Amino acid sequence: MGGSSEPILILGGGPAGLAAAQELVQNGARPVVLESRGSVGGIARTEGYKGYLCDVGGHRFFTKNAAIDRLWHRMMGEDLLRVPRLSRIFFGGKFYRYPLSIANTLGNLGVLESLRILLSYARARLVPHPAEENFEQWVSNRFGQRLYETFFKTYTEKVWGIPCRSIRADWAAQRIKGLSLASAVTNALLGVRKAKSLIEEFDYPRLGPGMMWERFREAVEAGGGRVRCGCEAVRITHAGGRVTGVGFRDNGATATQAASHVISSVPIDRLVGLLEPAAPPEVRQAAAGLSHRSFLIVVLIVDRPSLFPDQWIYVHSSTARVGRIQNFKNWSAAMVPEPGRTSVGMEYFCNEGDELWNLSDGELGELAARELGELGLARSDEVVDHCVIRQPDAYPVYDEGYRDHLAVIQGYLEGFENLQTIGRSGMHRYNNMDHSMLTGVLAAQNALGARNDLWQVNEEEEYLEEDRGKTAARVPEALLRRAFARLDKLAFAVAVGSVSGLLLFAATLWLVVKGGPVVGPNLRLLSQYFAGYTVTVRGSFVAFGYSFFWGFLFGWLFAYLRNLTLALHVYRIRRRAEAWSLRDLLDRV
Repeated sequence: MGGSSEPILILGGGPAGLAAAQELVQNGARPVVLESRGSVGGIARTEGYKGYLCDVGGHRFFTKNAAIDRLWHRMMGEDLLRVPRLSRIFFGGKFYRYPLSIANTLGNLGVLESLRILLSYARARLVPHPAEENFEQWVSNRFGQRLYETFFKTYTEKVWGIPCRSIRADWAAQRIKGLSLASAVTNALLGVRKAKSLIEEFDYPRLGPGMMWERFREAVEAGGGRVRCGCEAVRITHAGGRVTGVGFRDNGATATQAASHVISSVPIDRLVGLLEPAAPPEVRQAAAGLSHRSFLIVVLIVDRPSLFPDQWIYVHSSTARVGRIQNFKNWSAAMVPEPGRTSVGMEYFCNEGDELWNLSDGELGELAARELGELGLARSDEVVDHCVIRQPDAYPVYDEGYRDHLAVIQGYLEGFENLQTIGRSGMHRYNNMDHSMLTGVLAAQNALGARNDLWQVNEEEEYLEEDRGKTAARVPEALLRRAFARLDKLAFAVAVGSVSGLLLFAATLWLVVKGGPVVGPNLRLLSQYFAGYTVTVRGSFVAFGYSFFWGFLFGWLFAYLRNLTLALHVYRIRRRAEAWSLRDLLDRV
């Protein structure tokens, strides 16, 4: 903080911003959080309607980062429930378990379609797309074109509103992390399946995710920080490469707060527009090139005690506009106040200001009730009430030009010594919740003098390890790569041939020098296999030639078979590791 008396300002009271604030108060700082909404949590908040609680966006609490996991449990205690997971795909009037189960999937699809999918998968393995430039190519290379079109294309295009061919492949690569060679080999040898907990169960606050963020707010304020809701940043002043203050609206009135440091989870394109003096034209142009996907949730209260056992259902039908259906009672029974009724969240993905977004609440309620009935999940006349929640700027879009635009903005913002961007919107990266919180924690440490690279979060799985000091105790990646490296067949064959030839050459010469009435009677037996061999100086060279030839042949064959066996083994390990990594693809869409 450089001894400044001005506070550290955090723009945004979502998971990333609150994690930053908590880290700061833990280290004696007194941050001020400015949140534009009337409550904390951002897209991970909980909304209420007549006692019914709605999880905006659906949030399973799962992390591989021990520090983040401990933080969640410390905040929630016994109010953090362990919930068995169930998600299914609704397609063609049938339910498919998700992650996909081979028996269930093939049984539902039938013999003919199953055969087509298997043949498509085989073709993808034999003749994959040579370049993975977009989402369609990335998924097809791993599942086959037919399975991609059946289970991923329709839903993904509902979510993003653009063709899968326009979604960058690096979005999928970032969201679905394959295991490193070290992780894959370790898991194969030890029988570990890292994804098991994510697949089978997860943690969840008793009253929805908003309960978690309220606990964070209480902890920040108890530690001397301030969390001000209803305060929207409208201006960020700067001079000489430093941010000097933030102007904001506080329930209609305008105020200004000087700052020693600013940590922002505001959408990065919007952040550029708040800067005074204004950013250069090329930076503003790049910001205008970034886009976000919005969504809205129609919460339906259904006069029935139970509808289906899933936390949510993915709707892949192209005739239904709904993309996903949450069943809030199955997240936590405490989210539904009347045991004889059920509440579901019908999620519609859209763009802010488009035709769907601009429908009235009544029209959206009718649409959602009708589609719930058409899908056969409940009768539309069982819907007794509804409310609508609109969420703008929910997901950063990885379209064809986003990477170049983001690079321009990132390069410009790096020129500010006391400004950092964090979280999903602040970095225009579709991070998981724990990744977003980690960027907040690391940014807080930077504000106190550390030098963490926030852009490496979610780039490498090992970055999420809590104790980097334990790296030496794990098997180093470089060591495994050397152990599993291919043998150079020619070099190995020459080495084996040379050693075997020299050994027989030296043995023959030694017997010649030793002499005696009968020289090398035992070694003479080699003449039955090596034509022209004798235990003489001349014979030592003959022995070298024969031994080198057969040693060379044996060495080359051994290296070839060893490389082939190892390649097949590593391929099997990688495929198994990748399969576990891909099992939750739709959750990450």
